[in-house]
Amino acid sequence: MVTMILVTGATGTIGSEVVRQLAARGEKVRALTRDPERADVPSGVEAVRGHPADRASVEAALTGAEAAFLVGVFGPDDAEHDRGLVEAARAAGVRRIVKLSGIGTGEPAVGPVGTWHVAGEQAVRDSGLEWTILRPSAFATNTLGWAASLRAGSPIPNTSGDGGQGVVDPRDVSEVAVAALLDPAHAGRTYTLTGPEVLTVPAQAAVLAEILGRPVPVRDLSSAEAREYLLGLGFSDTFIDASEISRAFVRNGGNEVVTDDVREVLGRPARTYREWVVDHRAAFGEG
Repeated sequence: MVTMILVTGATGTIGSEVVRQLAARGEKVRALTRDPERADVPSGVEAVRGHPADRASVEAALTGAEAAFLVGVFGPDDAEHDRGLVEAARAAGVRRIVKLSGIGTGEPAVGPVGTWHVAGEQAVRDSGLEWTILRPSAFATNTLGWAASLRAGSPIPNTSGDGGQGVVDPRDVSEVAVAALLDPAHAGRTYTLTGPEVLTVPAQAAVLAEILGRPVPVRDLSSAEAREYLLGLGFSDTFIDASEISRAFVRNGGNEVVTDDVREVLGRPARTYREWVVDHRAAFGEG
């Protein structure tokens, strides 16, 4: 057991599960969140106000921490904040850091999106601390964005054509993060975390249809339609321009990657997308 573990991004997809798992193990956890009063954290977890872009709040939250889970601000202009998390951790005397990155980081064909974590990863490697980098593939939870279309009886949008991805259950990513935070055996490792199989959007839709017991139609979007769809979700033009290159990378099969890293760390196979859907079917309107 370490003295204190700070979890940034503590209410996000991965961070919230990291907090839950650490608390369940009896670890002392501090959760960094924009709104501590509204944060749903387990009993005994200390929720503190802060954001990766606010260096002072990060430094205050790191006081007394021995390990930290670092979730940088994910965007084209946030390399400074990503480096800042590492610098603050080192200055605070943190001994072990685990950085959440992304699959394809540093791969030129991914385009600008592939550069967003490069500075943060390099800062981690240069930190002189015990470090582990996690590069997860597409999250199974991304398909929760289809729930509204399914409830409305509309086809789910497909922006990646016939390109597949090693869709990973975020619970596996979080469990690997917890292992790396607690065990120095993972120091100096970069893990690419995927599910056990490559799945296209139509293949995921087929799994949903089987589990939900109703048709799940798919509609392929052109580049122009994809732009309108993403604008409707609130993404900026800058983000959409960058993501178009990465989506083309996926459409062309560039992200059809499956690794055994989850099994290596956890000693069991990665969860399947089917398992994730069974456990989350209620989110799609099924009890």
